[in-house]
Amino acid sequence: MIIYGLHPVLEALRAGTVSRLRIAERSDDRARAVLDLATAEGVRVEHVPADVLDRLAPGARHQGVVADVDGPREVGLRDLAAGPAPLIVVLDGIEDPQNMGAILRTADAAGVNGVVVQTRRAAARGAAAAKASAGALSHVRIAEVVNVARAIEELKELGVWSVGLAGEAHQSYDQVDLTGPTALVMGAEGAGLRRLVRETCDFLVSIPMRGHVGSLNVSVAAGVALFEAVRQRREKSVKPAGV
Repeated sequence: MIIYGLHPVLEALRAGTVSRLRIAERSDDRARAVLDLATAEGVRVEHVPADVLDRLAPGARHQGVVADVDGPREVGLRDLAAGPAPLIVVLDGIEDPQNMGAILRTADAAGVNGVVVQTRRAAARGAAAAKASAGALSHVRIAEVVNVARAIEELKELGVWSVGLAGEAHQSYDQVDLTGPTALVMGAEGAGLRRLVRETCDFLVSIPMRGHVGSLNVSVAAGVALFEAVRQRREKSVKPAGV
């Protein structure tokens, strides 16, 4: 797989997944910082004309760097559910790589244990998603599953509660306890959660809309819900004993 752009390539280098770096012959200072790290890590580096990068990443803003990276390490649901009070994101039919990348960036910022995606009906985790994630794709653990509803059932067996975001839900997202083992389930824009996935969730919650639009972009909604979980967990951790 190839990725491009300064931040994605830099984070992939830090994660140790880059096997080859191609950099424009006339690179600027920011690209040289990527070159320095690649050299320090012993990564194979090739200086090439800018038009070579243009062909490798057609129509993309590659910023003078393109890297070959190893595929993501395979992880399972049990890996994501390990440890105390795991926080997991489950994506049901997110097919837009920009949304996928934005969600991964937010998930990394929120410190999630990992993200669950379906093998089919999911955005490709390629260069576009890597660019949109600002490099988070190199750090977030991703478990691929064949069936999302079945994966939610498996997470339940592992002690993880599932909370689905659905616009029609009567309970607000901040009225449910997100401090325990939790999987936040996000549906595709427009279609939302599929019926069987919605029925499998332990709770359905919504984000109240105060303006004229009826819903948020799915990546924004993921950020709102994830950082509500972060807020609740932080407050719980600082409460005096017995309170």
